[in-house]
Amino acid sequence: MEVRWIGVEPLRLGPPYTAVGLIFSLLLGVWSAQALEMIVGKIPFLEAVNGSTVMLPCTYASCIGIENLYFNWQFNDNGTMHKVCDSVITAEGVVPDVNIYRDRVEFVGKNIKNNVSILLWNITFEDGGLYTCFGRNPKEKYKNHSAIFNLIVVDELRVVDNTLTIMIASAVGGAIAAMMGFMLLKNFTIFVLAKLEEKNKECLVSSSGIDNTENGLSGSKADSKPTPKKK
Repeated sequence: MEVRWIGVEPLRLGPPYTAVGLIFSLLLGVWSAQALEMIVGKIPFLEAVNGSTVMLPCTYASCIGIENLYFNWQFNDNGTMHKVCDSVITAEGVVPDVNIYRDRVEFVGKNIKNNVSILLWNITFEDGGLYTCFGRNPKEKYKNHSAIFNLIVVDELRVVDNTLTIMIASAVGGAIAAMMGFMLLKNFTIFVLAKLEEKNKECLVSSSGIDNTENGLSGSKADSKPTPKKK
């Protein structure tokens, strides 16, 4: 008895389904581009001396605008999140009434150019750690967005040894100077050789004219005698 296996081809999406998927992907990309973004700067950390005053930067951006934007700052204390401050921004440019939950904290952003930064006065080692700038825009169906900033508190700032950097910069600068000197010397040498070659050509032409004059050739200054007439 012969047993035959019948294969079943997987379901393939036709052109209409492919077009729908492409349109959905494009719409998702446009929506992502319009989403709220919380920004803590290009360098999301700061090393500061114990007892100093530091600013924790944060701004927000949204292509579709904001309306009753909720934001807060939170401090991660060994895995436990403690709220530092929070408020609701009714519209762009409006200064919010901020609630402060910790000592030595001041809201300095004032929502100027979407700035929601805070200031920490007289920091201690206990203030070091991860701070989260959080935002939620009702226009995006209350989606959450956040960015993390790391504050490092030290006794004193480390002195960076720039000896290696200076040596590398000096070597690179010396190499560039040597290359420029070589190019200048090369161009000067080519210029001198061109002038010598030109002078040699002039000498050859002059000597050729003198030889023609001495041999009485055409174009020379030698006296030519008329041809005698036949009687």
